[in-house]
Amino acid sequence: MTPLLFLATLPSLFWAQPVETAPVVRQAGIERLCVPAGAATAWREAGFTVVPLEEEERSKRTKLSAPGLRSRAEMASATVRPWVFANGWRFLRAPGGRYWGDVPAGKAALAAAEAFAYGADAVLAIDPADLDAFGRMQVFLSSVPESALPAAADLAVVDDGSPPVAEVLNLMARRNLLFKVVPKEAPDVGLSVRIGSKEFPRKEAQNPEAFALSVRRRLTDEKRSLRLYGSEVVLARLTRDAGHARLQLLNYGGRMIDGLRVRLLGSWVPGEALVFGQGRMAVEDPVSIGGATEFSLGLIGPYAVVDLQAAN
Repeated sequence: MTPLLFLATLPSLFWAQPVETAPVVRQAGIERLCVPAGAATAWREAGFTVVPLEEEERSKRTKLSAPGLRSRAEMASATVRPWVFANGWRFLRAPGGRYWGDVPAGKAALAAAEAFAYGADAVLAIDPADLDAFGRMQVFLSSVPESALPAAADLAVVDDGSPPVAEVLNLMARRNLLFKVVPKEAPDVGLSVRIGSKEFPRKEAQNPEAFALSVRRRLTDEKRSLRLYGSEVVLARLTRDAGHARLQLLNYGGRMIDGLRVRLLGSWVPGEALVFGQGRMAVEDPVSIGGATEFSLGLIGPYAVVDLQAAN
């Protein structure tokens, strides 16, 4: 199966506020908007590039989860890994899909970065209090060089369209297992996962957390293209070919993370990291060991990206 090319695009902002807020929107650095169809002319006259969005079109878009961490009443123990709500698995399951997100206060920058990382056609309705944060993220994402590298995948998941497959994809993504979604077993990856097969009985999928762990064990950590150390709330997007790679990191924790360690299979030379809110930063302690490349990143917020070249 030919891998899909990855070319990031900026997510669209849906703005239902009156045109009188135009100066505030422009001050946030935003020049392109999705607006209710009836308000399109007024916003164009205010000098904005406008995409009218009819209610029918909005209702047809797949609803996204608000990204971040959630507490779960049935999982109150402090030892339980944080429950990350993320949409990367949805974008991988339907890369040509159209998406809609109602984004609560404090999540706009992360939601924008998440959609950008997967090149998703996403329209985001944000809290007005987040307009500046969204605008700053849009400006930053505009500075990230374009890339058309194919997605890295260590395993393929056969998708029958069922809810159990959706939950398994969600849990594997939360464990930073790199997968592609296929209609049937794929011979070009190390491991194919089909719920209902002899290797992966349907009964086991009733516990998606345990199922994802069993997939990881069958794959083995030594064969994983990517591993992260130092955080359970950072999810990664890795794209690459024989000579180049791009690593995008999404921090769902809501706080800065210091000292994240990255391990990439193969021999790579990392360039500088582009970090939202901080600009360019040198990676720390790069080393090649055991057929892999490791390096650390200093403080990172909701989004960071590192481009790498294959070592000679």
